[in-house]
Amino acid sequence: MQNEMTLSPNTTPAVNQPVPVLDIRELTKVFGGLRAVGNFDLTVQQGALDGLIGPNGAGKTTVFNMITGLYIPTEGEINFNGESMIGLEPFEITQSGIGRTFQNIRLFPNLSVLDNVLIAYHPHAGYGLFDGLVRNARFGDKEHEMTERAQDFLAIFGLERYQNEIAKNLPYGEQRRVEIARALASNPKLLLLDEPAAGMNPNEIGRLMDLIHFIRDRFNLTILLIEHQMRLVMNICELLTVMDFGEVIARGTPKDIQNDARVIEAYLGRGAAGRAGVTM
Repeated sequence: MQNEMTLSPNTTPAVNQPVPVLDIRELTKVFGGLRAVGNFDLTVQQGALDGLIGPNGAGKTTVFNMITGLYIPTEGEINFNGESMIGLEPFEITQSGIGRTFQNIRLFPNLSVLDNVLIAYHPHAGYGLFDGLVRNARFGDKEHEMTERAQDFLAIFGLERYQNEIAKNLPYGEQRRVEIARALASNPKLLLLDEPAAGMNPNEIGRLMDLIHFIRDRFNLTILLIEHQMRLVMNICELLTVMDFGEVIARGTPKDIQNDARVIEAYLGRGAAGRAGVTM
């Protein structure tokens, strides 16, 4: 009797393929008789910094809203680290490790910067309703611990000097930084940024590009962003997916995308791709 195990000629050892952080298959959303997104596919690998772009109304934010549970898909699959997100509530998706910012900044405008970030910690506060009502020692200890963590977090973003400022009184670019800091305080593994450069001037966009690179490396994040600012997209994204009328029309590196005839036509109109010197 032989102890050695042999493989038949047709046997191939299994190769473990990494599970994508985000894997979307045939995602579709219909509002009444309007198909806002149709048969959308997307795969995002661990540590990626990818972009989702397209003209206004292409369906990009609808995709983000389905990923984060604000919309229920009509059809399709959304898997995060191998687990389905379909049917989960938004807070459950956040707790699973997906953070998000919005196209229009959604801070609590009349709360302080510190309180805006503290809100992200409270789902993990570690005390119950009774502790909060009677404000016992457990409540006090946990609140003190969360405040220190939030202050440390603001310091990482250079926002500590604003911690007691009312959020609505900050410059627009700083409000965007607070929103990103709050999203990161929920400890996500995947961060979705919806038009983070909207309303920013060129100097603010430059600082934002540095910030996005910093948070990807500092927090070991995977980032997917929607953006119309081509300067930002072409300089920081590694792969781009382009949508038009709810469907994917192109994928590739920024260099590939800016020379794609379908993309140029989607942005500039029919016939634009044939004009000399037209690039994005």
